[in-house]
Amino acid sequence: MSETFTGSFTQQEPIPEDAIEAALAVLRHGRLHRYNVAEGEAGETALLEQEFAAQMGAKYCLAVASGGYALATSLRAVGVKPGDKVLTNAFTLAPVPGSIASVGAEPVFVEVTEDLTIDLDDLAAKADQAKVLMLSHMRGHLCDMDRLMEICDGAGITVIEDCAHTMGASWSGVLSGKHGAVGCYSCQTYKHVNSGEGGLLITDDEEIAARAIMMSGSYMLYGRHLAAPGPEVFERVKYETPNISGRMDNLRAAILRPQLRDLDTQAERWNERYRTVEEGLRGTPGLTVVERPEQEVYVGSSIQFLLLDWSEEAVQEAVRRCAARGVELKWFGTPEPVAFTSRYDSWRYADTPRLPKSDRVLAGIIDMRVPLTFSLEDCTQIARIIRAEVSAVYQGA
Repeated sequence: MSETFTGSFTQQEPIPEDAIEAALAVLRHGRLHRYNVAEGEAGETALLEQEFAAQMGAKYCLAVASGGYALATSLRAVGVKPGDKVLTNAFTLAPVPGSIASVGAEPVFVEVTEDLTIDLDDLAAKADQAKVLMLSHMRGHLCDMDRLMEICDGAGITVIEDCAHTMGASWSGVLSGKHGAVGCYSCQTYKHVNSGEGGLLITDDEEIAARAIMMSGSYMLYGRHLAAPGPEVFERVKYETPNISGRMDNLRAAILRPQLRDLDTQAERWNERYRTVEEGLRGTPGLTVVERPEQEVYVGSSIQFLLLDWSEEAVQEAVRRCAARGVELKWFGTPEPVAFTSRYDSWRYADTPRLPKSDRVLAGIIDMRVPLTFSLEDCTQIARIIRAEVSAVYQGA
């Protein structure tokens, strides 16, 4: 009888005990609002910002309600106005073009390569169409950041990095989020740290930081931020920056601070599992493993592979057969949005021409979460099941 995997692809590890104790302390004193602090108290959210800025080597940090809010706030903070165009990846998740649309701007999609990264040749060709690039490190894949920044710097393009899947990753020794003007991170349950929802924004630009803090809903309490520019910078922007409240609270910040201290350890645990699945998939007939460049340090909380040039029916059959054996795969090529998967042509608020290279790649992208609740033996079994079912469909095609 064929083996079946019985684990859960959505079950996270428990919140660490020190984070639970920190959360209980906040609940006991009741000061959940980030600016509701006792005399001489910094507050969990301000401390989180200070610690994450130091961890990332950034001058400024802002904690907010979600990664999507961080993206939209960054767009406003760098000066994007209604009607502007913003470049972004054709392979991404809905909150990225959604953040662009939320400020009244228009996404301009750039093709994706078989490495699942932004097509730098297409980016160079479209560089005259916008002054901002929202670069999505989709599913944790980093492109050649040296070449990307060369293109963008040469064209006067401001880069905002969507690092929802690359917290702790790096390219050639530079941490993800530190190449562009702003780095945005998610703390949603399925990301690298878990507060249910939440986001972080880093920058070395004092005016971007001041505008973002004002927009997040600081009122005139910006002096209570520990990772912020001086009051003279806020004086320059406070009368022209709207309050679009999206603060993080002290409860979520308390949960996050201990998790961030363990980020490197957790990243290596994810990568052990990622590499185990990857090795088990190598050599599977009809399946393409996405190779990682030497310059990239990744955090493998999910894995992707390609069923390139398969028919729609064959891809769906492979996904169905794996599901019947307990392995949950998502297909990014489905014509209709399903769960978190969607294609650039699903976002019809953007007037987008067909992108033939991306269409081919998207039609073959298979995605799978790799939660830390999986053991290495689980990962070996999962790879064995995928290999068997993909091979059976491919050889029977």
